[in-house]
Amino acid sequence: MTVRRRVPFRAKRHASPHGGTAHLSGFASLRIRNYRLFAIGQTISVVGNWMQNIAVGWLTLQLTHSGTVLGIVTGARYLPVLLLGVWGGLVVDRHDTRTLLTVTQICFAAQAAVLTLLSWAHLTTLPLLVLLMLTIGFTNAFDNPARQSLISELVDREHLANAVAVNSTCINTAKLLGPGLAGLVIAALGVTPCFALDTVSFLAVIASLHMLRTAEMLPAQREVRAQGQIRAAVAYVCRTPELLYPMVMVYVTGVFTWEFPVSLPLLTTSAFHAGPSGYGAAMAVMSAGAVLGGFVAVRRRRLGTRSLAVSAVIWGTLICAAALAPTLAVTLAALLCVGSASITFNSSAKTLMQLTAAPQMRGRVLSIWSIGWLGGTVVGAPAVGAIGATWGARSALLVGGLAASGIGVVVLAMPRVRPVNRR
Repeated sequence: MTVRRRVPFRAKRHASPHGGTAHLSGFASLRIRNYRLFAIGQTISVVGNWMQNIAVGWLTLQLTHSGTVLGIVTGARYLPVLLLGVWGGLVVDRHDTRTLLTVTQICFAAQAAVLTLLSWAHLTTLPLLVLLMLTIGFTNAFDNPARQSLISELVDREHLANAVAVNSTCINTAKLLGPGLAGLVIAALGVTPCFALDTVSFLAVIASLHMLRTAEMLPAQREVRAQGQIRAAVAYVCRTPELLYPMVMVYVTGVFTWEFPVSLPLLTTSAFHAGPSGYGAAMAVMSAGAVLGGFVAVRRRRLGTRSLAVSAVIWGTLICAAALAPTLAVTLAALLCVGSASITFNSSAKTLMQLTAAPQMRGRVLSIWSIGWLGGTVVGAPAVGAIGATWGARSALLVGGLAASGIGVVVLAMPRVRPVNRR
């Protein structure tokens, strides 16, 4: 059994007038050197990744002019997560997380480089694009649970919830920069520079992983090879209400709601006839709202399924408002609120699972989360794209809002589950 090493850092906690100690400051986890390096590397990489996402979506529309095909291309990126997600989590539970992440970053960089060369040479075709999305998705099946699990190895339990929330805030800050920058670059230079910048961005993650001090890490107990470990993880989630209820909400919203790379391009191009800058503005505004919501998320002290369900209801209602807005300006204002609500929901769901899951099960639990949140796009993206193509661009966004609100109401009607104390 692996013995956890003592971490020299301990964040200061202030005395409470009621006895005990007050909660940690909003960004206390960033004072931990290892976690700070990880957050910086991830933020830079996500900027490049979202530039690639926007470029792929725009390139697909240029090649096909079809919302349905856009959904298929987007879904192809997450098909391996759907098929291999739990196995990827089991690999994470068995192997050194930092080494595994280094391998996935090298693979991502190579895949982005191929996209760059194909685009530069004007050789990109729809089959090649789908094939590359599948290879990226295969890498992501291992990368996503590894990234989420590494957070718990960089900070102690006292800082874990704060670190998860800060990570979400950093990612959404990058989303704020990435789509807006992509819109400007595509309008001025085309999609190729977006792919090139994404290739370079992975070097930041590799460098940050190399600079981590292993003596200050808290490695989790690793699973040894045995039969039935995937079944055991699924059974563990099903018999644990604190995991099951959030997981159901994640799966419903992952399939129908978190399809903005499909619904927003359709809305900005079809309903408002805006160019790539309009799509970039929509994603940037929503990410700006997510950043603002992140400042609230990092200070939340108690979480539970009911608060998560309320977040889903609010999030879905705001999405419906954005879908029905009469002008692009009103839509952008609504998307600012959508972004804030999205970080509240997403950060809360991940935090609940990080805190509730047993350490030796964490990789598999987070991979099951990935199947719903990311792998659900395999079903959701083509479906949402087809809905938008058949009933109009607004309907693609509206169905996601109704799904989020609906599952939130259903969970609110379920038996209460004990909230989790983040401290």
